[in-house]
Amino acid sequence: MALLGWVFACPGIVRADAIIVTKAMTASTIAEIFIDENVIRVELEIGLRDIEAFRNVLPDDLYERLDHTPKRFVERLVRFFTEDWVIRLDAGDPLWGRIEEMEGGRRIKRDEITGKALPVQPKDAETVVRLIISYAFESQPATVSFTPPSSDGFARANIGFVVYHRMLPVTDFRYLGTEEHLDLDWEDPWYSCFRNRNLRRQFDSPLSAFLYVEPFEVRKEIVVRPKDLQYWVDLGLDGKEVIPAADQDALKKRVTEFLLKRCPVEIDGVRTEPILDRIHFIRRTLRQTRVIDPPEDLDVMSATLGVIFVYRTPKLPNRVEMEWDLFSPRIDALPTAATDEAGSLPSTLTPEDPVLVWQNFLTNPTIPVVRRVAKPMEAHINVPMISGGCALATIALITAGIRRKGPGRILSRRFILANVLLVFLAVTFFPYARLSVMNPFGARLLMTQADASAVLGALLHNIYRAFDSREEAVIYDRLAESISGDLLTDVYLQTLRSMELEGQGGARAKVDDVEILELVDGRINGDDAQEFRCRWNVCGSVGHWGHVHRRANQYDATLEITPVNGAWKITKIDLLDEKRLDSNTRS
Repeated sequence: MALLGWVFACPGIVRADAIIVTKAMTASTIAEIFIDENVIRVELEIGLRDIEAFRNVLPDDLYERLDHTPKRFVERLVRFFTEDWVIRLDAGDPLWGRIEEMEGGRRIKRDEITGKALPVQPKDAETVVRLIISYAFESQPATVSFTPPSSDGFARANIGFVVYHRMLPVTDFRYLGTEEHLDLDWEDPWYSCFRNRNLRRQFDSPLSAFLYVEPFEVRKEIVVRPKDLQYWVDLGLDGKEVIPAADQDALKKRVTEFLLKRCPVEIDGVRTEPILDRIHFIRRTLRQTRVIDPPEDLDVMSATLGVIFVYRTPKLPNRVEMEWDLFSPRIDALPTAATDEAGSLPSTLTPEDPVLVWQNFLTNPTIPVVRRVAKPMEAHINVPMISGGCALATIALITAGIRRKGPGRILSRRFILANVLLVFLAVTFFPYARLSVMNPFGARLLMTQADASAVLGALLHNIYRAFDSREEAVIYDRLAESISGDLLTDVYLQTLRSMELEGQGGARAKVDDVEILELVDGRINGDDAQEFRCRWNVCGSVGHWGHVHRRANQYDATLEITPVNGAWKITKIDLLDEKRLDSNTRS
């Protein structure tokens, strides 16, 4: 039964966000920089290709093996901190650091997107020098700058780096090629950022909003830090560093009550009331956005809520408008996106331009419809009662006349007229007064490949289309039109469960298309049922957090269909194989 759950049931297949790939974590040298209350900690992984650029911090024996004239280590260390690897606070003198650790080792293999160390490391990784340096300071600086080893304005080392301020990531993995300046916000490190916009992290906004427009609903999604909502509504976070798991339900209730009344949505000129679909604390990374489940204590600085409201519509709207009314001194620009089946259109709202508009420019939008399923061919014949009676009467008259007159004798004119009248009546009433009776000589024939493909394609399509509705009773009733018997409950539960995205708190994918690829091994099961081995593709889309992702899966199964109350229905499913398809594979 899991086949009706298709691709979204498979763990690890669905990714929640657009992925920005950077190769910075594969650089020859990796630098992880941690800025805390009174110390900067730098963890360097120096590759052999960059060893010359960091020569002044190396031990004497290694320095001399690089064919350099021996120099006192202290002299070389001064050059390292003032010329090679330079950190300054508020454009002051270079900081003098303390080397806490230096050792040789193997390079750490990192996830190619997030930059995090993989749990299983290769044993044949290249050799690197690991170096940990701490820089102490007294007063909290407004700015800190980082300068890599350089010569004539060009970096002498290939460095990938990431910076954390009070354990919040300020940037994703990026390249450090020249002096870069980081402005620090000690009150709220979320707002610490590099002046170079190319070094800012992907999710750098504390508040964002997205619209999704579909034929039967419009969704409004809001991603927000509760700490920022404190500007408009008291959530009880003042003075707190942690949001305990036990307090999160009450906080979510207050957030919902507040947002229900803000940022109104008009659909085709009519203001529509929102329905809360779900609200969860979420964790966002470069790779994905996931619901935090089970709940856990969260840091106030980084805790983020995802809130989704639904607006019901009878059809695909022509125009949708969302008026944004949540701006503050900290938040004077809001990243947004309006999404339909053609994709997402990003934009930015400001106090001067606060309305997000989606206009229907789709030339041929996909409107989900239930497909017509051909009726079963019954093994009956329709007997024309009046015509049959006239035919029998004609035969009886002719037989009686021949016996009475004998061979070779001419029949009377009255006799001939009577038979002509009976024949006329038989022909005239042939289309009428018919009685359907079981054909004693007939049996149900196996459908042709074309007919079976049309029937099965329509039935599978209608099963998935049933889940376009959010109402359980409606879904169940629509499924009953294509599924029969005990299979109905199993299909409903399995499909509903498997179409919910993993780690997304109940978000449900929607199927766009079902394509029958092949039908083989057709046979009759008993008097009425017909069985076919079928291979088909299921294609669908997932729209959330500002993006639309398309996925496809392929199934191989034996399907049995049976006429029930004059309609074909699926009565048995045996899954043989399932596999995910690449975006370019459809056959």
